[in-house]
Amino acid sequence: MKLSKEKKDKIAEQVLMHLYTSFPKQLFTSEVAKEVARDEEFIKTLMFELKDKNLVLAIKKNEEGKDFIRRVRWQLSGPAYQAYDIKAKENPIVNPQTQVPETSQNQAEKL
Repeated sequence: MKLSKEKKDKIAEQVLMHLYTSFPKQLFTSEVAKEVARDEEFIKTLMFELKDKNLVLAIKKNEEGKDFIRRVRWQLSGPAYQAYDIKAKENPIVNPQTQVPETSQNQAEKL
């Protein structure tokens, strides 16, 4: 099944957002695939495309400095993280379940 470029871009956006929310933790391809409910091979291909665009970093060594033989961990690149961080501060996500405290102006408008 072939996906349109638009759908592929939306999936890439979901992947980048997941990497942003889990930063600085480095995630394996399988963890990312599970989170966005996609096939691991598709996500692996997508991750390498994002790497070519300098949006993610491929980490091929474990914490002890030993090379992974077949696995790769992924993390947002520095510039990509900064871009997401700026956007997140400009447009904070509002959880509809949390109540926003009323200001005196809001209270005056109700009267």
